[in-house]
Amino acid sequence: MSKNRLFAVCSLLVIVALALTACGKKADPWANIGTEENPIIFVAVPSGETERVLASFQTVADLVYADTGLVIEPFVATSYAAAIEAMCADVPQAHMGALATFSYVLAHEKGCADAALVSTRYGSASYNGQFIVKTDSGIESLEDLVGKTYCRVDETSASGWVIPSIMLKAAGIDPETDLGGIVDAGSHDAVAAAVYNGDCDFGTTFVDARSTVEETYPDIMDVTKVIALEPDIPNDGFQFRPDFPADVKAALVAEFLHLFETEEGAAAMNEAYQYTGMEEHDDTFYDAFRQILDAAGIDYASLAN
Repeated sequence: MSKNRLFAVCSLLVIVALALTACGKKADPWANIGTEENPIIFVAVPSGETERVLASFQTVADLVYADTGLVIEPFVATSYAAAIEAMCADVPQAHMGALATFSYVLAHEKGCADAALVSTRYGSASYNGQFIVKTDSGIESLEDLVGKTYCRVDETSASGWVIPSIMLKAAGIDPETDLGGIVDAGSHDAVAAAVYNGDCDFGTTFVDARSTVEETYPDIMDVTKVIALEPDIPNDGFQFRPDFPADVKAALVAEFLHLFETEEGAAAMNEAYQYTGMEEHDDTFYDAFRQILDAAGIDYASLAN
């Protein structure tokens, strides 16, 4: 064999060996995270009007990039369950998110979300839900809801279903058998609008979701009323996958807290989910909520699997 041919064969073998080695390696999902080539995918739940939420978090992403150079791509999931799935996919479809309270508990139980920041609204890191009806409906208490149609937010919404279902059972009403029907409205805004329009007899939302649709329904506070309030629920917030790089996570946490000190950042956060601030908390912040679920016999561990 000539020297030239031998050299060509050896070169080909080296190229093949390198190609096989490359094929055997799995791509690192965290390599250069936060760059144009590998942006941080941020998932939000559809608890409000999707276009508004997405536009607000895009503003937040733009501000983060201006301050830190980190690239974030936000998107709003089609449902609360879809947001959990995005965080929990084997190949991450989302690296961090703004999961609702019960959605976070389920995602953490699945091992794919860790709390980092908890939102505050009007100085409080907890919130309440409400039962709303038409003012002229004749409905005055939970006991009056037997046989009525119910608009809930989503089956994984804490204030829009989980806590209300516990309260209904405490009032002697089985939501699955004693109501006239259950409609998944998809967001708190949509529940408020549905009750206003008479699409259902009652609905449950956070306090006071009706204000988010006042521009469309200026008299909603008069046409609808609150018949019951829910107990304190720990607020939602921002969470990260457990394998998210610690240094980038620390930089983002510091930046999100900083944004509330700026006029534009605070306005965008408020527009998205009515956040007025954030506090650093780890998963133990949600232990009291888990105790409520345990006391009500809700097996969230099995729901997560």
